[in-house]
Amino acid sequence: MKWKSLAGIIAIACAFVLMTTSFINPSVEGKTNENKKLQFNADGNYKIVQFNDIQDDEEIDPRTIELMETVLDAEEPDLAILNGDMMNADIDTEEEVKQAIENMARPMEDRGVHWAVTFGNHDEDHTPKTGMTEADMLDVYMSYEHNVNKPGPNDVTGTGNASIEIKNAKNTETAFNVWLFDSGRYAPEQIEEQDFKGYQTWDWLRHDQVQWYYKTSEKLEQTTGHKVPSLAFMHIPLPEFEYMWYASPSDRTDESNQKAVEKHNLVGEKNECVCTGPFNSGMFAAMLERGDVQGVFSGHDHINTYVGDYYGIKLGYAGSAGFGSYGLGGEENDRLRGARVFHLDENAEGVLVDTNMVFARDFGIQ
Repeated sequence: MKWKSLAGIIAIACAFVLMTTSFINPSVEGKTNENKKLQFNADGNYKIVQFNDIQDDEEIDPRTIELMETVLDAEEPDLAILNGDMMNADIDTEEEVKQAIENMARPMEDRGVHWAVTFGNHDEDHTPKTGMTEADMLDVYMSYEHNVNKPGPNDVTGTGNASIEIKNAKNTETAFNVWLFDSGRYAPEQIEEQDFKGYQTWDWLRHDQVQWYYKTSEKLEQTTGHKVPSLAFMHIPLPEFEYMWYASPSDRTDESNQKAVEKHNLVGEKNECVCTGPFNSGMFAAMLERGDVQGVFSGHDHINTYVGDYYGIKLGYAGSAGFGSYGLGGEENDRLRGARVFHLDENAEGVLVDTNMVFARDFGIQ
């Protein structure tokens, strides 16, 4: 009698497990994307497009989608990076989060373009209502066929920190690498009972992220036998973006900017602050020491589009791709909506050949 009861309990338990696990998408559960391999084209070229600050809800501004589709069709990139702040606080439910992701994913998915995301300071603004965290959203992003995000190391601050290798045209070795960093959200209210009044209060990269980059970079060099040229994408810019614009960590004058234009080969516009956190994590110094990162590119500051060469590493913005987010204001509000394009050639020194902005206005989108 006891054995029959036990058998019944086991049967019920098994049925319950089967019933509950049927709601788990097997394409997401345990998915790592490690089997997805990126590779330079037969001619040795590779192109990346960066979209920033879409910052919209499930009813996305149709001009944003038109811009994404038009840029993808015109540039025919091999990889697209959605570099943070894809969503805003107007999303109310889990279903609306998934619809917002579907809206953004569809331009790449329909064209068979590989793509990846980083997280920005606004991507969890809806979380108190929807219950969807960055980790939950990353699972949804990774469920798409052409997404190449990875879960990221569990013992490192942030969600989705990743190193994505791109093989050469012959598929014999790694020719380039893409670093994805979660640059966080906001500074805490206080540290050691000291508040941040008078300081910029966005987040900053943590020391464990710097260590993870450094050690992973070293390991990649050991594996390949050489330093692998790379680009790094993070939503919130590094403090060095500001230093470069003025060729100084403290001077903030038009005269110092004019010196910087020549010294650092500045191209593009700066129409708002470089909105960083209160601390410098030392990531730029680590990248400079390692000597593999060719450029660091951010968003966050929607109406900045400049790029320059800061002691051998390009630092730059992509502006905002999202027509639902803030712009310049007035009649010129959408003048800088656009995307940044990166041209790579595995046979060129440093591999990164050039980068340029393309604007919605160039395609008649307004």
